[in-house]
Amino acid sequence: MKRIFSGIQPTGNLHLGNYLGAIRNWVGMQQDFDFNCIFCIVDLHAITVPQDPAELAANTREVTAAYIASGIDPKRCIIFNQSMVSAHAELAWVLNCHAPMGWLNRMTQFKEKAGKRRDAAAVGLFAYPVLMAADILLYRASDVPVGEDQKQHLELSRDIAGAFNRHYNCEAFVLPEPRIFGAATRVMSLRDGTAKMSKSDPSAWSRINLSDDADAIAQKIRRAKTDPEALPSEPAGLEGRPEAENLVGIHAALAGVDEAAVCREFGGRGFADFKAALSELAVEVLSPVTAEMRRLTADPGYIDGVLADGAARAGAIASVTMSEIRKVVGFLTPRQGA
Repeated sequence: MKRIFSGIQPTGNLHLGNYLGAIRNWVGMQQDFDFNCIFCIVDLHAITVPQDPAELAANTREVTAAYIASGIDPKRCIIFNQSMVSAHAELAWVLNCHAPMGWLNRMTQFKEKAGKRRDAAAVGLFAYPVLMAADILLYRASDVPVGEDQKQHLELSRDIAGAFNRHYNCEAFVLPEPRIFGAATRVMSLRDGTAKMSKSDPSAWSRINLSDDADAIAQKIRRAKTDPEALPSEPAGLEGRPEAENLVGIHAALAGVDEAAVCREFGGRGFADFKAALSELAVEVLSPVTAEMRRLTADPGYIDGVLADGAARAGAIASVTMSEIRKVVGFLTPRQGA
């Protein structure tokens, strides 16, 4: 059976882009009996930048609630937070010792996140692609759902796995394959159609959060940036109109149709009419998720139980991998050293 691994950082403000680009696709994948699905809340990755401890704990529970509220079944899949399985950190160190600095220097996301203060950035921020590789390789995941912006990191995971296997003349690691979903994998900002919708954007008007109520969703869509032209009757007319293309893409993804169908329905109409229809659709799709998230987060004991159960199941898989890796590397176990 093939194994899927993916995760989201618990940094607050899960939004429409997370839902359409990742979580909703994961829900569909759990229905495929060819896959054993592991979905992680990657809290070790979160602390590569400063975090408030209380907020980190609350955000971890919120992401867990979002997974379940969106339809991920914790009995069918494994849901856990990364820090509960210490093998992630252990394997990351082993892999750090096989990952050349030159490979990490090529990672574009570090340059983007560190900005001009690269010398002041934490080592963890620089090395977190290796931790991402450990996350995947620890479970010998065959397939990893990623956005285009994460594809470079998955390629690094494959490079590190190959380097390790060659160094020790073994087949300890499976080389994971990317699974990139075409529809709405890059939901863009409501304020700038050329920028990805992001939880770190300082403007709350740039994104629709999964915690937003119906009024907030409607207001944000009504205030979304557009252009003065009417909607085109076919997708080719969206070229050079990033904000229009973004809203059409969001409507298509929420409705489960392609952009051509949206253009046929709304072509020639103004954005006022289109935004009203988009708001109604977004509220219809997201309101049940939001309501269930609120119900779940009101019961932290249940959330913590799901995470503990998931960590135990994930840990059982991870321990098998690490037992083999320790032998391959030459680490003595307590029994061998006794």
